[in-house]
Amino acid sequence: MRTYEVVYILDGALGQAAVDAKLETFHKALGGEITAVDHWGVRQLAYPIGKAKTGYYVIVQVTADPAALPEYERLLRLDEETMRYLLVLNEGQPTSGASVLADPPAAAAADPEAEGEEEQGEEEAAQDGEAEEDDATEVDETAMADGDGEGGGDSDEPAGSGPPIFSGARGRRRRHEGPRIVLLNYKDVTTLSRFLTEQGKILPKRTTKVTARFQRQLGTAVKRARHLALLPYIRDHEG
Repeated sequence: MRTYEVVYILDGALGQAAVDAKLETFHKALGGEITAVDHWGVRQLAYPIGKAKTGYYVIVQVTADPAALPEYERLLRLDEETMRYLLVLNEGQPTSGASVLADPPAAAAADPEAEGEEEQGEEEAAQDGEAEEDDATEVDETAMADGDGEGGGDSDEPAGSGPPIFSGARGRRRRHEGPRIVLLNYKDVTTLSRFLTEQGKILPKRTTKVTARFQRQLGTAVKRARHLALLPYIRDHEG
């Protein structure tokens, strides 16, 4: 027995009662135990599926025997009111479209201390008149904040990484840390969008300064979100 998560996109014209009846039919073929069901309801699709622009989203977490999956997926493909589905192993992500973040207060408490140290260092340098040493210190601190030296950053940084927030002109952008992402949820459109360019492409690791492991997780999550019409493949799909 393994734990799976299934995301259904059903015909937007269906009501919740009709959806529940349809899910009961599917889950009889799958067997196992349903651990969670989350009705997102009718949502706008990021791009049309066929001629449909809206779909009814349902997320189900179930513990089932892998041997039952072929017959279960055959029923899903034959059902005309099932526009699309995604069946993946449940890695602990919630049914809601939210990622699991580290404790925000700890991250928030670190920023004022760092800023205070920088201000104190600048005041001391101004009093001592050591302009050259102050410039070198600022360069070192900026490099640490930006994550320069990707080899060292990848080894010391935890598996997750905060969403990138950039400031400054193009070519001189600086990444500000946010709450560390413990588990990236492929249904978390808000967080995933922050790792995409204006054209819908995934930002490279050299820009976001995340680990290679997180970059791989990001690529998988974006592909799943695009398959579920939560994210567009290209920006032309929007609107």
